[in-house]
Amino acid sequence: MPSPIRVAYRVIFDAIWHFSEDDGWAMASHVALSTLLAIFPFLIFGTALGSFLGADQFAETAVHLIFDTWPESIAAPISREVVAVLTIPRGGLLTVSVLAAAYFASNGVEALRVSLNRAYRVAETRYWYITRLASLGFVIAGVVALAVLSIVLVAAPLAVRATGDWLPWLTYVYSWVESWGLFGTVLVLLVGLLIAHLWLPAGRRKIADVLPGILFTLVAWSIGAYAFASYLATFSSYVSTYAGLASIMVALVFLYIIGAIFIIGAEINAALLKYRVKHLVLDRIRGVKKQPQAEQESIEDEAIAREQGANAGR
Repeated sequence: MPSPIRVAYRVIFDAIWHFSEDDGWAMASHVALSTLLAIFPFLIFGTALGSFLGADQFAETAVHLIFDTWPESIAAPISREVVAVLTIPRGGLLTVSVLAAAYFASNGVEALRVSLNRAYRVAETRYWYITRLASLGFVIAGVVALAVLSIVLVAAPLAVRATGDWLPWLTYVYSWVESWGLFGTVLVLLVGLLIAHLWLPAGRRKIADVLPGILFTLVAWSIGAYAFASYLATFSSYVSTYAGLASIMVALVFLYIIGAIFIIGAEINAALLKYRVKHLVLDRIRGVKKQPQAEQESIEDEAIAREQGANAGR
C-alpha cells in the first residue's frame, strides 16, 4: 500500500476512533443545542451593541452571514423568528436582559471550547472564570466585527456613488467585490474556524497544524448541508413527526451534523499531530541506534588504514 494512502488511513482511523471513544457524538449534540440556544442571545446583544456603535444594519448583516450558508428549507423558519425577536425594543446596552443575552451567548463559545479540548486531547489548565471571560470576549469581538462589516456595507455604495466621477475604477472594484456573495461568507467562516482552532482550546498550535481539519470541515459542511437539504426535500417526515416543533427539530438535527463535522475536523488535526510526533520520536530512536554502528565502521576503517601504512613502511 502506498505511503500517502497508508498515512491517510491511519490518521482518519485514529480520528474516527477517538471521536467515538471520547463521546464525540454526545459532544456534537452539546454543541448543537448550545449553538441553537446561543443564536438568539447573540443577535439580541449584537443588535443592542450595534445600535450603540451606530451600526443600525447589524441585524440584517448578521442574519445574512449566519443563515446564507444554511439550506433554504432550514434557514427560512429560523430567520423569520430571529427577525421577529430583533424587532422587539429592549432598552439600552446595559440593561439586565442585554447583559444576560451576552452571558448566554458565551455558552455557545464554551461548548466549542470544551469539544475542541477533547478533540485535541488536552486538559484545560485555565481557571473557569478566565475561560468564561475569554468566551465573552469572543462574543463581543464577533459582534464588533459584524457591526463594522454592516457599517462598511452601508457606507461603501454611498462612497462609490460620491467618488464615481473622480475614481471610475472604484465602481468596477466595488461591483467585483459585491459579486463575491457566497465566497465572502466562506471567507468569514474560514477566519472564524482559524480563530476557534488556534485560540479557543488549551495549548498552542500553528496555522499549518489546524489547516487540514479546517479545510475538511468546510468541504464536509458543504456536502452535509446539501445532503440534508436533499433528504428534507425527498424523504423527510419531520412535519408529521414533530408537528409545530418541526422547524426547530430540523435546525437542531442540522446543527448536530455541523457540530459532529466540526469536532471530527479537530480530531483529524490531533491525529496528524500525533502521527508527526510519533514518527519524529521513531526517527530519533533509529538515529541513536545507527550511531554506534557508524562509529564502529569508522574505527575499523582507521585500523585498516594503520595496518596498510605499517605494511607500506616495511
